[in-house]
Amino acid sequence: MSLPSLQALLDTGLPVVVCARPWAQDLLAAYPLAGFVPIRGAWRTDRAAVRQHIRQARHSHVRGLLLPDSLSSALVFRFAGIPCAGYRDDGRSLILRWPCRKPGAPLHAVQSWYHLTRFALTQWHLPGAPAQPADELDWIAAPQHEAQAAQAMAQAGLTRNTFVLIAPTATGLHKGRVKAWSGFDSLTQSLQARGIPVVMAPPPAERSAAEIAAPSARMLPALGLGAFAALTRQAALVVCNDSGVSHLAAAARARQITLFGVTDPNRTGPWSNRARRLGRMDAWPGAPDVLSTALEILDTPPAT
Repeated sequence: MSLPSLQALLDTGLPVVVCARPWAQDLLAAYPLAGFVPIRGAWRTDRAAVRQHIRQARHSHVRGLLLPDSLSSALVFRFAGIPCAGYRDDGRSLILRWPCRKPGAPLHAVQSWYHLTRFALTQWHLPGAPAQPADELDWIAAPQHEAQAAQAMAQAGLTRNTFVLIAPTATGLHKGRVKAWSGFDSLTQSLQARGIPVVMAPPPAERSAAEIAAPSARMLPALGLGAFAALTRQAALVVCNDSGVSHLAAAARARQITLFGVTDPNRTGPWSNRARRLGRMDAWPGAPDVLSTALEILDTPPAT
């Protein structure tokens, strides 16, 4: 969901270094970054990694943009000697060089981060970005991502736009509640009875949970996040919970159904015109509604 912000920074022509969780590096392999610093969640260790990168790269006039609202992220950059722009949440005002007040109206995460990015560009006297982000994300796949997705499909005997990709798991809890819809196996059996292959490719840590949630679906080998995002583009439809998979599919401009039951679609739903959102906060969708929506989408030729 930070892609519009990243692109706005790249469009300035200045070197852009991304400090993020290690899994993001693969997703951004095709982007012209000046560097990538893995952030692991221990602020002292992360501070040391950031400082080491600055010394080695010898960047001048370094400025930081903090998309997370956490205090720890602000501390990492502050003690690495980087003046930062960021939202003033969580007592960070005294740590930030350019504190930004959050907009009064609730925004989607894409809009909120983009608003902050435009604020920072203005404070830094750099070329501004359009007033609003585009209404769809536009992730760039690296050649190896496309090749790995194609290999996985070939090994499984799948071809473009002939299969449904499901992601029946969602890690963690939201306010103590499970974030995963319980009807994935019923959906899988209903689609397969109509001759539509249903596959899944969860990461190793989620494979057991995925097998329990949808034992009838065909299990593909685990893929890196970039290859998995490329695979969503090849599917006729992606069906997933409100989770990282939903945002990967949105970034890849895949057709998807995102299922909600404990989260707010307006805040965390996919930033995509190709997504159908079923369910709402405190109300999961019924299996018949999900199936009928899936069949409706599958009966419509995908946009080119």
